[in-house]
Amino acid sequence: MKLKKIGAIALSAAMIMSLAGCGSSSKEKKYNIGICQLVQHEALDAATKGFKDALKEKLGDNVKFDEQNAQGDSATCATIVNAFASSNVDLILANATAPLQSAAAATSTIPILGTSVTDYATALDISDWKGKTGVNVSGTSDLAPLDEQAAMLYELFPDAEKVGLVYCSAEPNSQYQVEVVTEELENLGYKCTSYSFVDSNDIASVVNSAVENSDVLYIPTDNTAASSTGVIDNICKPAKMPIITGEEGICEGCGVATLSISYYDIGYKTGEMAYEILKEGKDIKDMEIEYAPEVTKKYNPENCEALGITVPADYVAIGE
Repeated sequence: MKLKKIGAIALSAAMIMSLAGCGSSSKEKKYNIGICQLVQHEALDAATKGFKDALKEKLGDNVKFDEQNAQGDSATCATIVNAFASSNVDLILANATAPLQSAAAATSTIPILGTSVTDYATALDISDWKGKTGVNVSGTSDLAPLDEQAAMLYELFPDAEKVGLVYCSAEPNSQYQVEVVTEELENLGYKCTSYSFVDSNDIASVVNSAVENSDVLYIPTDNTAASSTGVIDNICKPAKMPIITGEEGICEGCGVATLSISYYDIGYKTGEMAYEILKEGKDIKDMEIEYAPEVTKKYNPENCEALGITVPADYVAIGE
C-alpha cells in the first residue's frame, strides 16, 4: 500500500516538473531595444518607423522600445546611449551619425545597428574599410550615389558656373559627401566653394553668403539642414536660387530636385538585421553595411515652378 502511494506521489511530481519545463521552454524572450534618434525630421522619423515596424511584425509583443530623441545635441546622444548601456538593453538602434558614434563609445558588447548613417568608415574612423566594421556595429547607409547626384546637377544646370556646397561642419558624414561631390562637380567643369555652418544658429548667415556667390547650391544629406529647411527656403526662394539636395526631406523643404532613397526602407532593413541578431544568433561583426536597393530622381513641383525649372520626364514629383 505504501509502495503504491509513494509511486503515485513520484509520478505526480514528475508530471508537475514536466509541465513546468514545458511552460518555461515555450515562454518567449522579451527583447528591450534602445533607440537614439539625433533629431526629429521626416527622414529620420521614417527610418525609425521602418525599424520598429519590421521588428513588431516579426516579434509581436515580445519587443519593447525605449525611444529617445537627442534634439540635435551630441552630448545628449551620449547621455541617452550610456543609459541604454547601463540598463543592458538587448540592442541599440543609432539613428544618424552622432548617436552611432556615442553608442560605439558607450559599449563594446551590446549590438549596435546604425541607420541614416552615410559612411561608417568616416563615422567610426576606420581606415582599412572592407564593408563591415569588425566590431559590435553594423547597419544601413543612406548614401545615394554621389556621382549620380553631381550628374543630376549638371543635367538640370549645365550653364551654371559656380556651385555652393552648404553643410554642417559638426556632421562628419556631410563633410565626406561634400568632398566627394566637389571632386565630381569639378570634373564636370564647375567651380565649387564650400559653405559650412556650425549649428542652426549660424545657418542663415552662411546660406546668405552662399547665395550671393553661387549660381546653384548643393546640400548633402545633413541632419541640421534637414531640420532648418524653412530658414533655407526663406532665403533661397526669393533669391531664385535653386538647390540640389542629397535626400527627399530637404528637397521637399527647400530644394528643386534630389536623387532619393526611402528612409523607411533602410529603417525596415535595419529591423530585419536586428531580428537576425536577436533571434537567429547572427554575429554582428560579420554583417556588412546594407544600402538602399534603389534610387529615384525626384523633384519639388512648387519650387521648380517658382524658379521656372522644367525637369526631364523621368523625374517623379515628390508626394506622388
